[in-house]
Amino acid sequence: MTEEHVILSNDAESAHPDERANRHGQPATTHELFNVRAPSDALAILLAQLPASVAVEAIPTRDALDRVLAEDVSSPGDLPTFRRSTMDGFAVRAADTFGATEGLPAYLELVDEVFMGQAPKVALGRGECVRIATGGMLPSGADAIVMVEQTQAVGPRTIEALRPVAPGENVVQVGEDVRAGDPIISRGTSLRPQDLGGLLALGLTVVPVARRLRVAIVSGGDELVDPEAVPGPGQIRDINSYTLAALVRRGGHEPCLEGVFPDDYAPLQAAAAQALAQCDVVILSAGSSVSARDMTAQVVDSLGRPGVLVHGVSLKPGKPTILAVCDGKAVFGLPGNPVSCMVTYELFVAPTLAHLSGAVVPPRRTVSARLARNIASAAGREDYIQVRLEPRQDGGHGFDAVPVFGKSNLIFTLVHSAGMLKIPLDAGGLNAGADVEVVLF
Repeated sequence: MTEEHVILSNDAESAHPDERANRHGQPATTHELFNVRAPSDALAILLAQLPASVAVEAIPTRDALDRVLAEDVSSPGDLPTFRRSTMDGFAVRAADTFGATEGLPAYLELVDEVFMGQAPKVALGRGECVRIATGGMLPSGADAIVMVEQTQAVGPRTIEALRPVAPGENVVQVGEDVRAGDPIISRGTSLRPQDLGGLLALGLTVVPVARRLRVAIVSGGDELVDPEAVPGPGQIRDINSYTLAALVRRGGHEPCLEGVFPDDYAPLQAAAAQALAQCDVVILSAGSSVSARDMTAQVVDSLGRPGVLVHGVSLKPGKPTILAVCDGKAVFGLPGNPVSCMVTYELFVAPTLAHLSGAVVPPRRTVSARLARNIASAAGREDYIQVRLEPRQDGGHGFDAVPVFGKSNLIFTLVHSAGMLKIPLDAGGLNAGADVEVVLF
């Protein structure tokens, strides 16, 4: 077993910590070496311990943007409910226009005009027409619309049709959009603006959605200060709390910032326990040292059974990631470095929140590009490389993916990147010129 495939970690199945304390104030624990998990395997292990039990609430449809639909929705009626014109023109009986040409037009008697939002006042007879606007309701007897551009007035009540129309031409039929009883939106859909429009068009003004998850964010690190503070020697402003909160909010959930705690077991454990009691999911963003990461595993393991499921993923950046379930709730220990934190959130936290909400996870937004330079990678590990997108230098269509190299504790590596690309476990790197898929941030 190589160093690439092992990590020092607390065993999720071992006894809970005893009362002996180390120099950070946390109880001593038993450790052992074990295989680091592939990212997909790690996520599967976590989700297997988290059967989704979605709490449902009914909210006004107009407020449901990006919320996850909790039940299948079927149409309560036909849409449209009446035949409508798709053009400004004249409602006609199609048979009255057959054979019409500019040289030999069909003559039609204008008998009425249909105003928007009103029902027609007359039924159409043979050789008659009615002026109608786009969206107007067809009168009885009419079965087609002649566009106004294809007509010519030859008197106050006589219209020439300069070309024929077929039955149904330029007409939206009853139920053409959706029929009564048709399934329209499936459970698990994150509602988009057009979904809200469709629901409201059918009079569905209240929808059942999954309750937003409360996601606690607990940051640990002796070096961290609030963004408003001026850092002293050896100190840095807290980044991860706010980056994670923004990611949680973008996913449609409610972040709960619990604060920053020193690298001491007792206050960190107390904060994590309180967060677990009050929220649905807990994220611990740990310090960067080996001892701080080890302490985070012990804190997580103290919160409830089964505890730590995965401590270490064959991933760069993000190898020391911790995945756990404590008393039925997901708990994550994410690396303290900003790049590692964001990458591991996207790989593990985001799909878990979707799972717990019953959401159907849409494909990630990607862009195809050509790799601008060689990238080395170690076999047996997934590497995620930040890239910026530039117009192709060879004059071809599309983009060059230009790696943005930088250590995982440099936030502007992310700021200067459009997305990231994955180097698979079994690849030893990628060559310049390779076609790659860039996952957009």
